[in-house]
Parts: sequence; C-alpha cells; structure tokens
Amino acid sequence: MNEKAITIKVKRLDGNHLPLPTYVSKGASGLDIRASLSKPVVLEPGDIALIPTGLALSIPQGFEAQIRPRSGLALHHGIGMVNAPGTIDSDYRGEVGIILINWGKESFTVQCGDRIAQMVFSRTHRAKFVLTEALDDTERGTGGFGHTGKE
Repeated sequence: MNEKAITIKVKRLDGNHLPLPTYVSKGASGLDIRASLSKPVVLEPGDIALIPTGLALSIPQGFEAQIRPRSGLALHHGIGMVNAPGTIDSDYRGEVGIILINWGKESFTVQCGDRIAQMVFSRTHRAKFVLTEALDDTERGTGGFGHTGKE
C-alpha cells in the first residue's frame, strides 16, 4: 500500500498527558480520541455535554477532521453525537470538543481517558456557485425524501 500520511501538529492544552489519537488496527480509518476531564461527567438519558479532549490541532489547508461517534458506545450505551459528523476546519486552533448525547435509557459516566469518538481526515474542495435557469436532467429528477428505491 503506497499511502502518504499527512502531518498534523498537536498541542496539549492540559496536564493529563493522555495518549494522542491513535489508530487501533492496521485497517482503521478513524483515530480514537479520548476525553480529557478533571472529574467524571455523568450523562443522564437525554443529556448533552461538551466533552473536552485537551488537544488543539493544526490541520493542513485542503483537509478537515471529521469527528464521528464510536459504534460500541452507540450500541452498548446509546451514546452518540448531536452533530455527527462534526467538522474541524483547517484554520481552527481551539480545543477539540466532542458533543456527546445519551440516547440510552440509563446514565452513562465519561471518565478521563475514555475513548469517546473517532477522528477521520478527509480532503476538502472549495465550491464555486454559478447561477443558472436550468439544471441537468437526471432519471431521479426532483424526487425527494424516500423517493429512491421505489418501483
């Protein structure tokens, strides 16, 4: 595999010295990112909380970091992200925060060092809009929500 890694500069914003985001397997596309907390955070069912990571990033221009929920937390505890996927733009230099929600039926405690989300880096493209009176025709046309896959 001839894959070139991008370089991400990381700044620690706290004294927790948690592991940096890591790939947990050779084929993983997302890096696990951890909660950096001074005390545990309890999420009751329906609660939303901004969980700090203690990290700030310098992402190269032309890339973004997408923050995604962890499937194990979702399946086993009903823990997700309100804004999934979250986006970290290349010009943002503040702390990465994860907006967790408890969609489960029981309280869930986030501890310092818990793996709470995944981070995936993707290329971005700038768009230029051109005003027009007509769009290209397609087979789908103006069929909206729930339109595809019907006979």
